[in-house]
Amino acid sequence: MPKFGYSTMELDLEKTVKASGRELRISPKHAREVCAAIKGMRLEAAKRYLRRVIAKEQPIPFRRFVKKLGHRHGLQKAMVGKYPVKAATRVLEVLESAEGNAEFRGLDIERLRIIHSSAYPGMKLKRAIPRAFGRSTPKNKTLTHIEIMLREMEEIGEGAV
Repeated sequence: MPKFGYSTMELDLEKTVKASGRELRISPKHAREVCAAIKGMRLEAAKRYLRRVIAKEQPIPFRRFVKKLGHRHGLQKAMVGKYPVKAATRVLEVLESAEGNAEFRGLDIERLRIIHSSAYPGMKLKRAIPRAFGRSTPKNKTLTHIEIMLREMEEIGEGAV
């Protein structure tokens, strides 16, 4: 069993569940934006949103890595965005894993909300591309870690998204 910690520590462990995806082969930049987009959403709304992103019906707003990105229809304030299908698929898998953890613990699925969602770079896979005259160019692939924490809310109408 690997030994890793989470970046946040929650006090109420009886109403909180965690799930993580470690060393996933997705872009850390795309995963960061997908996690930022679903943070604070209810579980069912986040799953519906990610399925719409995978079907390329709803774009993810990009806030940080925006050079030479185009505006997308359906975003507020003419924001730039993309459809990161691969990252949204992996985040959805981790989200469904957290839902399974909540069912195992006996929490109410309709009252779950995402309180923490983050993605950060993991280790680098180092490769080389052979070039002319016996030289080579490095080709590094950065793996990504994803963490999601869900909490059962007290009331249905509490801070609806």
